[in-house]
This record gives sequence, structure tokens and C-alpha cells, in this order.
Amino acid sequence: MSDTTSPASAAPVPAPRVGFVSLGCPKALTDSELILTQLSAEGYQTSKTLDGADLVIVNTCGFIDDAVRESLDTIGEALADNGKVIVTGCLGAKSGDGGGNLVRQMHPSVLAVTGPHATQEVMDAVHQHLPKPHDPFVDLVPNSFGVAGVKLTPKHYAYLKISEGCNHRCTFCIIPSMRGDLVSRHIGDVLNEARALFEGGVKELLVISQDTSAYGVDVKYRTGFWDGKPVKTRMLELVQTLGDLAESYGAWVRLHYVYPYPSVDEVIPLMATGKVLPYLDVPFQHSHPDVLRRMKRPASGEKNLERIARWREVCPEIVVRSTFIAGFPGETEAEFEDLLAFLREAQIDRAGCFAYSPVDGALANDIPGMLPAEIREERRARFMAVAESVSVAKLQRRVGANMQVLVDSAPALGKKGAVGRTYADAPEIDGTVKLLPPEKISKTLKAGEFTRARIVGVQGHDLLAVPV
Repeated sequence: MSDTTSPASAAPVPAPRVGFVSLGCPKALTDSELILTQLSAEGYQTSKTLDGADLVIVNTCGFIDDAVRESLDTIGEALADNGKVIVTGCLGAKSGDGGGNLVRQMHPSVLAVTGPHATQEVMDAVHQHLPKPHDPFVDLVPNSFGVAGVKLTPKHYAYLKISEGCNHRCTFCIIPSMRGDLVSRHIGDVLNEARALFEGGVKELLVISQDTSAYGVDVKYRTGFWDGKPVKTRMLELVQTLGDLAESYGAWVRLHYVYPYPSVDEVIPLMATGKVLPYLDVPFQHSHPDVLRRMKRPASGEKNLERIARWREVCPEIVVRSTFIAGFPGETEAEFEDLLAFLREAQIDRAGCFAYSPVDGALANDIPGMLPAEIREERRARFMAVAESVSVAKLQRRVGANMQVLVDSAPALGKKGAVGRTYADAPEIDGTVKLLPPEKISKTLKAGEFTRARIVGVQGHDLLAVPV
């Protein structure tokens, strides 16, 4: 008798393991989700850690210098830890000195480098260096939402990317050089993904892109079909349909990266009637017309003030969040004071601010009047002090109100308290609601479910509330 182990009794060969690191913005996160979906569908194991990985993929960010440094450091750590590294994302599209690829110059031993939105190129590199296992079962993919694929967010909220790229040529931004011009996703594919997410238990859908307002511009707002019905490839029709869909699942829809075009006005009545959350993430960047001109940004501060006032007339509950740049090249003290006045008059509910940072390849680097770093940082600090005073005053007005809260975390069924968010709070970027222990012993809380809560106080950018 042979003592050779028969194939039937041999231990199963473990599936190849891919470590995955995702850096950068929500747009990059959705790229990561596409790659992870494909890896899982083909039978690879995936992990957020490098431990035991046969190969590592790093999805990078290349937008500002700090993000470039973080990405390059992460690639270096992965190479030191594992040795087999594939790089994708925005940094992969950046040129270094002499026009060569920056990642290859800094880390010549990486296996492959691709730009963003490059699922197939990444998979080709994985197949070359880590052959795929046999007999994948697509519908057995862990953490999958069917046609929506794998998600890296908590199970109760997800990002829905509706387009890739951008048609603007803002002087401080290099995204179009990395991600290209606007390419809108087919509206039927977007709505199918949304439905799969709602069916999988998602209670909050965060609509993202480089420019959500421009959805469909590249295809001249052509009419597509979904569920046998015609739907225009345009933001208004998309938001209307998403609102109807969300309503049937008792879920929220939140809009991000909405440029303040006049067409956005058409969406505000949908917020007033509760179809979508009365929340707009609008990247104003500045208020002074001369600074906006140097930035090559659409619209002007005066028009934006009028537009915000009209939005609030139609939908008094609307919350406006925005990002701004302080210390842009050539910015005078008077122009900066104009920005502070805009912030106070516009009553921006949630505002973030960056001190201008030169980005390799950005046209703004050539604009005369680069300010010293200490002045840029000092203006950022002054901006944030005003922004906080406006935001806190608006939060104080909520004390005493009963609000719907989506619970994000509730250890021990919330008996000792929990953390959640109102419609005014996007995950990761805005404040939270700190839920105190319920007054009723029978009341329990669970992550991913809604609860009503009475606002009882303000703590910095956060609210304190008691579940009711």
C-alpha cells in the first residue's frame, strides 16, 4: 500500500491572499470597492492588513502634497513588509522629474503601477504575479451587495459613484489630468446598484462624483431606461428616481460635490418634500470674484449668496456644507475679509478650510503672489474660528427639537449610550449625535437603524440627545 496522500484526502489549498490599502477620498474608495469585488468574485481572499498576504495592492491619493507623501510612505511600508506591491489610484498617474512615472522613480521595485479607475489593469497585474484560484462563485462573495459588489463602508451606508472625471480646469486642481474628463455612468447601472444596496440593508446612500451637478452633460442628457421606464441621464431625474426608490426602503439619499449651477435649484423642492435629504455639499472654495477668476471657478460670490437665500426660501431646513481655500496665490487681506463676510452672511452650516498648498502640476503655482506659509496657515485658522462660531450658533437652535437619528454605533444595544447622525451630518466629515442612555428601560438601539431623539445640548461640533 502506498503511503502517498490521495487527492481526495489532501488538505485544500488556501486561496491566494491579497492585502489591500485604500487611501484618499470617497471616489477612490469606490474604485477600491470595484477591485475588491472582482478579487472576491475570482476567489481571492482579501484583507485590510498585510499579515499573511501573498501580494499587496495600494490605492493611492495624489491630490495634495501631504496625500502624496502618505501614499509614497504607505507603498514603502508595504514593500518592506511584503515585497510584492501593485500600485493604483491617482498617484499612479502622476509624473515625476523628467516626465517619468513618480511612483516608479521613488519605488522602482513595485510590480505594476496604474492610474485611477483601472480595475482591469489591476486585475491583469494580479493575475500575472498571483495566478487566480479555480472555480470562483460570484454569488458567494463575502460582504457583497449583489450587482453593487463589495463595500468598504459599514453595512448601513454606502457611496454611489455616478460619474468619473471632471470637465473643469480649476487652477489648484490636477484631478482632470489624473482622472480625465467627465464620463457619466449609464443611468440604468446607477439605479440598479442603488436598488441592490437598499435591498442589502443600506439606510443611507451618499451620491458622489467629481461634479454631481454635471451628470449627463457628456451624453447630452440622453434618455436611458430602467425597469422598462425612460429616465433622463441628468441630475434632476436621477435624484427624483433615487428619492422614490429610497422612500420604499425607508432610507436616506445625500448629495455630495454639487457645483452651484442654476440647475441645482430644481432639486431643492425634492428636499423640501423629503424625497432626498435637505443637505447639499457644495465646494464654493472662495467668495471674492477676483480669487474665483484666478481659481477658474464657476459663478461668483454674489450669485452664490442669492442662490443660497433662494434655497432656504424653498427649503428652510436645508443644510449647506462647503470647503474653502485660504491664502490662494495673490489673495489680499481685503479678499480674505470678503470670504469671512461671505461665510457669516451665507450662514454656511458646515465649513472646512485648507491653507493653500502648492500641488505639482497645478497651474496655480505659476500665479504671482504666493503667500508665505505662515500667512496661509494664519488665515486658515481665522477662517475656522468664524466657521465654528457660525456652526455652533446654528447647532444651538436645534436644542429642544426631536430629530431622526441614524445610529452608527451602539454597544450593548445602546444601554450605555450610542453615536449617530442627523440628516445634517455626513459620515466622517461632519459632526455626530452623542446619544445618552435611553430613559425607557425597554428602549434599545442598534447600528444601522433609525431612532427619534430629543436634542438636549451642544458639545463642540456635536449634539447631545436622549432617545425617545
